[in-house]
Amino acid sequence: MILPNQLTVLRIILTPFVVFFMLGEGNYFEEIALVIYVVAALTDWYDGWLAKKFNYFTKWGKVWDPIADKILTAATMLSLVYLHVIPLLPVLVILLRDIFMTGFRSYAEHIHKPFPTSRYAKIKTFIEMVYLNFVLIAYLLSRSSVLAENVREFFGMLLLEEVVFWGLIIVMIITVHSAYIYVKDNFHLFKDLMGSKNDQSGS
Repeated sequence: MILPNQLTVLRIILTPFVVFFMLGEGNYFEEIALVIYVVAALTDWYDGWLAKKFNYFTKWGKVWDPIADKILTAATMLSLVYLHVIPLLPVLVILLRDIFMTGFRSYAEHIHKPFPTSRYAKIKTFIEMVYLNFVLIAYLLSRSSVLAENVREFFGMLLLEEVVFWGLIIVMIITVHSAYIYVKDNFHLFKDLMGSKNDQSGS
């Protein structure tokens, strides 16, 4: 298995450890969770850089790299929901959209009919990750046992309920709208994919 694919597997393996240290209670758990999350996020950037620089593209990687990203994102978001940092309903809308789109994209790669990635979809992903990283880092640092109290209070102040809530609503709206644009612009591809699925199920 080539290195970018190994990094994808590593990202999946690291995800439950991020959740464990986020939700658990113990010395330096917040700091450990943050370090593991940063490492997992860096594997996403690095495997993409390697793939582009050395043309390390494989069918397996094209399917599993976005799935690994969504696993990490979903696990982190649901952990923040469990910790009462962000509300559940917008997160469910975002995750259902991502599952739907990732599933179709993975199947399209599998049958050699890949979807083009739109610029708007890339902007959506960027905004979603900026929001998630902001909330996660601010939450973990606000509870850090190694930072001074005034520093923890500063990061806690960043997590104003209105900022967190409306930021998530904006991410949800952009997410749903990007899915609509995706389906509208590539409706013929969706019809082809559904036809391929029906042909396979009937054979």
